Formats: sequence, structure tokens, C-alpha cells
Amino acid sequence: MADQMAETANPVQPVLEQVSPATAAKAENSERNGAVATMDQVSTSLLSQKKRTHSEVKADEDQSHAKRVKGVAPVKAEYLVFPAGKGTEGTARGGVHDDDAAEAGDDRYKKVDARDARDNRQGKGNWKDKKSKGKGGQNTSRSFGSSRDKLQLCNSRAFHNEFSPKDCPFGDKCRLEHDLRKYLEKGKRGDLSTFGGQCPIYEARGSCHLGWKCRFAGSHSEEKELEGGRKELVLVEDAGRKSQFAETGEEGEFGVVNILPKGQRIDLSKRKTKTPKSDAYIEWVNENMDAEREHFDKKDDERHDNAAQYIEPPFRPSEKRRIYYGPETPILAPLTTQGNLPFRRLCVELGAQVTWSEMAMGLPLIQGERSEWALMKAHESEISPPKFESKNTLVQGYDNSRDLKFGAQIAANKPWLATKTVEILTALCPHLRAIDLNCGCPIELVCEKGSGSALLDAPSKLENILRGMNHVSDATPITVKIRMGTKDSMPTANKLIKRLVLGGYEAIESGKGTAGVAAITLHGRSKQQRYTRSADWSYIADCAALINRLKRDKSEVTDTVREADQRDVANDGHVYFVGNGDCYSHVDYFSHLQEAKVDSVMVARGALIKPWIFEEISTGQYLDKSSTERLEYIEKFAKFGLQTWGSDEMGIGTTRRFLLEWLSFSCRYVPTGLLEYLPPNIQDRAPTFKGRNELETLMASENYKDWIKISEMFLGPAHPDFKFEPKHKSNAYDRDNMQAEG
Repeated sequence: MADQMAETANPVQPVLEQVSPATAAKAENSERNGAVATMDQVSTSLLSQKKRTHSEVKADEDQSHAKRVKGVAPVKAEYLVFPAGKGTEGTARGGVHDDDAAEAGDDRYKKVDARDARDNRQGKGNWKDKKSKGKGGQNTSRSFGSSRDKLQLCNSRAFHNEFSPKDCPFGDKCRLEHDLRKYLEKGKRGDLSTFGGQCPIYEARGSCHLGWKCRFAGSHSEEKELEGGRKELVLVEDAGRKSQFAETGEEGEFGVVNILPKGQRIDLSKRKTKTPKSDAYIEWVNENMDAEREHFDKKDDERHDNAAQYIEPPFRPSEKRRIYYGPETPILAPLTTQGNLPFRRLCVELGAQVTWSEMAMGLPLIQGERSEWALMKAHESEISPPKFESKNTLVQGYDNSRDLKFGAQIAANKPWLATKTVEILTALCPHLRAIDLNCGCPIELVCEKGSGSALLDAPSKLENILRGMNHVSDATPITVKIRMGTKDSMPTANKLIKRLVLGGYEAIESGKGTAGVAAITLHGRSKQQRYTRSADWSYIADCAALINRLKRDKSEVTDTVREADQRDVANDGHVYFVGNGDCYSHVDYFSHLQEAKVDSVMVARGALIKPWIFEEISTGQYLDKSSTERLEYIEKFAKFGLQTWGSDEMGIGTTRRFLLEWLSFSCRYVPTGLLEYLPPNIQDRAPTFKGRNELETLMASENYKDWIKISEMFLGPAHPDFKFEPKHKSNAYDRDNMQAEG
């Protein structure tokens, strides 16, 4: 597929001499401007206020007819659109993108969530009172309506032939439909003709676990004539294909790993699942707390004499599986809402070598919440080894055949919660590359509980959390993702990195050892900055240099009482360092590797806008994807979505919702062939433009109604009760009058 795409893409286009990401980050000092006029008018107004970079000067020398402007996508003049009545003035598309809203666009971040139900069962509140409070938190006004059949078919009929149903356990009291023909005629919408009328689930597995509820039921059913002339509706299976895809879980999923059976979820919810390692570790921490406090109250010459009083931990971390990061391992970031299995599966096909789950909250995981455990599911393509060409530092003992792509990211605010979450994950999810602690999420509803970015201001607590995670994770490595700090102009990541690599003062003095992380990822923005302005790659470069110095200076503590116990050191003592922020092309990727000296680069919004960025990194060139090629990716996502969430009415509704979430990002893409200059910039806003054909223009639309039209090409007409409200308020406008809705 990748070779075919590369052949159909336009030839490599010339790239201007690059400005280093560090220089570009320092040069950007102001917010993006609002609406833009013609390219010349924009150039005059902005360049009078901003210092011009070297590449802009070179562009002026080579192209005297136009100037590149920082913050504005340089769309060729012939593709610019000037709305009627606007004269020669252009109109900016959508204003500033509200990526903060995208970050908080999940129901799990509401003030009222599924965890309240546990308190209600224990009599800690009135259920009706809690329900009457309505929605709270961020992005809670979004509604997706419903996608249900007009008549609900009873499961005693849904998966069986017409004349051989199961007995309904509710008998005459059942309120669901039992007449199969009535249901097919009046209860559900007609079969879809997309994908050639073939059910994606049946096509892959040889059977469809949704039976008559499937919107492609005609492709795996038939009407048989029986003796006496009676006709029966029967479901059919392909025995050959079915034998190749044995079901891996109770939900009938195939090609999916890390599925938690219902029984184990119930055991978690009833607290029947024990965590002996975590209990022993927390007990050890508590026993040593008083002794440690007394130790630091004593004079220096008395501390060494009392060292023998410390109680050895009940166990040490086992031999961790080695991991590897290098130029050949581009990383797909943990993505809120859009980091779902179908999208990750698409990115892996296009070249992503490491993937992460969406951030999962620790408490719902240990309570067995089904929605949270769904985030741990991975496709079989994600458990294959990442690409390995030994282009970077190789840790002794690394075995690429034991490595895999998919890892889990969690959020926790206390050592006991983090350790219990990790112990349960390693016990119940056998296919994890690593477990990452999120210390970068800026969402207030997460931070106010002490998770996410709030941990950046509690370095000792963070170190203790990571140390505990390492003690209970068996062979699974522990990693951490952080931001520059919590406040603008006050970065603290450099101090935190030193603590995580060498251990804090208290840990060194008391002999606890290092936190044992195998890798650190740094997002080049602060919590306060969120997604405004460019990521500071100059600071990322400084932190990368710091880690290299720490590795060299580590010899200073070797062969002393302060030397870290090798049983506490992960990845043979080598800590990989990954940079994150504003990677939008292969040029960005390799520039960050070369100039910031990071081991690899994590891609987030760049992958949402154009998931083939991983293919560009692999081929080392810009790929001017045609609208037809981009539509093929949408078709793949739709098929993957149906295989993940189901091909019945509800599954199609879920697939449509997440497809629209993705299209709210992909509409930002400006085709390479429409640009006056390269490279493109993720922070650039494009003026209103038209594509090279109608489909390309449609795919560039910021009107969510056009996104629904695109979804209907593969998922059929939307359900009458289906609703979609964009996370980005700037996208919710009517195409005719360009006015914001709501």
C-alpha cells in the first residue's frame, strides 16, 4: 500500500533552507492574528511587527512576487477564495483552532461520571440528587443523540434462524420485538450498499456476531425453502474463514488483544481481585516513613550509623524487558478521544512504530469500569515488533522480537492508586510495551485532583509514584510523559529530569534508588500554555543535553554508598528521551532529531491532520496525497470502526461519531500541491481556499455538515436521531453565511 501511494503522489518538491526549530520557537512571541487579507496585505502588516527569519529572507530573494508570512499558510493565489461582497480581501478559515476543547472532549472528564455510581451503591449519596445536577465540567454540552433501531429485537431472536430461536427468559413480559420479519421490515433501516454490500465483520471473520441487527445482514443470510413450501430466514457462515479467526473474547472481537472478560471486570468491581505486591510495597513505604524522617533530622555523621535500621523492601523490580527508541521509530502520541483502536490501526499501516492508548484514569481501571478497560484493547498489528535498524543507542539485552508497539498510558494522583493500577494492568493485559504515567495533561478536572500536570509541582511525590510503579510492574518497563512546567516562563522540567534520572536527594541519602524510568517524553509547552504558540524545541534540546551530561556524570556516584542498586535500574540504566510538539512533516521530524538530539519524536496533532506523516518520515519526502487517496483512508477508518464497534445501528453511530471527530482535524490539511512554499507549519492558518477538484474542496470544509456528508459515503445516511456538535466552536458555522452557530 505504501509503495502504491508513493508512486501516485507528486514528485518530491524543493524545500527551502530550514530555520532550526529552536530558532523558530524563540522568534515566535505573539498569538496568531485573526482574519487575513490577500497574501501581500498580510505580508505587509505582519512583517512590520515580526523579525523575519533566514528562510523568509531567502524566499524573498528567490520569489520576488510573494512573501512567506509566519502564521499564515502560503496558499497559491489561484486557489484562494474571496467570498462575495468581500472584494479582494480574503477570509481566514475558522479562526484559532481550539485544541484545548479537543483535549477535554471526553465524558470521562466530567465532574459527574461513572465513579459516582459506586458511591451511590455504598449509600454515600442520593442517586436522584446526583442525576438532577445535570452536566458539569468541560465540553459537557456536546450531544450525539442516539442511534437505535425503531423496534428493539430481542436477543433470543437476534442471533438465531427464524424457526429456531432461543427461549426468551422474560416470556410474555418481554417488551422487545420477537417477530423477526416485522423487525426486518419496520424495526430497522435497510441494509447498506457500501463496501460492496459486504459486512466488514463477516468478510474478515467468516461470521457476524451481530446477526440480524447487522446493517449488512443480507450479505450473511438467506431465505431457505423448507419442506411443505415454508420459507425460513437463516444466518450463514463461512466455515473456512471462521476457523482462521477464533473469537478472542466474549464480545466476539477478532484480531484484538488485551480484552478483559466480564468475570474479571466483576471481580474488580467487587474488590475480589487482590494486589499483594502493591499492598506489600505501600506497607513498606509506611513502615519506613518515620525512620526516614528521623534519619534526615540527624546530623550527617550519625546518618551512616543508622543506615542498617532500614527495612529492605519486600521485593525488587524483576528484570525489565528492554525497549528501544531511534530515528526509525516515530511515535503516535496518546490522543484524547481520537486515540482509538481504528485510528491507531490506520496509523500503524501508514508507518507508526510505537502507539499509546488514550490516557486511562487509574481509579476506574481498578474498579473494573468497562469504558476505561476498552482503552486497553489493541489490534494485533500493534503487538508486532517496531522497526529496528539499530540507528541509535542500543541497550544491552534488547530483543526486538520481544518488543511490541502498543503501550498503555495512565493517570493517577497517589502512590497506592498508581501501584495498584500497574499491578492489575500487568496481570490482566499481557500485551503492553510499557506503562506510561501522564504528567502532562492540562485539563483542570484532572489537575485539580492531583493528576496530570499537577504532579509537575510535586516532584518528590512523582518520584515515589514512579518508583512504586516500577516495583510492581514485573517485566513491563515504566515511562513518564511531562511538560515544561505548570507556568509560562517558569520551566521546571530540567530539575525534574535530573531527579528522575539520578534520584532525588532524599532517595539517594536513604538508599531507595532511582525512579527506574526507561524513557522520558517532554512536551515543549507548559500547562498554562496548553496549545497556544509553538512548542519550545530549544528547551527540549537543553533537556536532551542535560540527560547526556547526567549519563557522563553518573560515574561520580559510582562505587559509593549513593550508587543506585542495579535491581532498581530499568533498561540497563539507559533513559531514552523523546520530544513532543508541532511535528507536521518529515522535515520537522528529522530536524528535531538532528538539532534537539532527542532519541525519537512523538507526533500528535500532526498525525490527526495527516496520518500519512509516518509514511512521509519513512520515505523522506512530502507526499501530495490526492483527494481520492485521502478518501481511501477514510474508508479504511470506517471499515476498521465497524469491525471494532459493530456493524449494527449503534456501532455505525459510534463509528460515525469518531470519524467526524477525526475529520474535525483532517479538514485543516492544506494539500502540498496548493502551497506556494514548503515546509508547511502546523500552527499556520489557511485562508479560505478551493481544492483541485470538488472532492478536495469538500474535504477542506470546516462545516461539520460537510463532514457528515463524507461519513455518509461509507456509513449511509445518518440516523434521524444522530447529532454531532464539533468540539471546536470555530468549526460550527453555516457555509452559506459564514456565521458561527450557537
